Amino acid sequence: MKTLLVLVHVVVSIALITVILLQQRKQGGFSGIFGGGTQADMAGQWQRFTALTKVTVLLASVFIILSLLLVVSHG
Repeated sequence: MKTLLVLVHVVVSIALITVILLQQRKQGGFSGIFGGGTQADMAGQWQRFTALTKVTVLLASVFIILSLLLVVSHG
């Protein structure tokens, strides 16, 4: 079971790296880094994300869950 988790983790890691590298760079520079928006600006944000951004969020979530599962299964 642990071998399967490690294998899936490696595949998800490679997919996450690939999806991140495929994304378009925003030309905003440092404008949004230091809290450029409010909570009201975030309403409906998920619908405005591109498909690539949604895949990135999904893969990052799976990566974190798999990482936690591997740590727990190690002990």
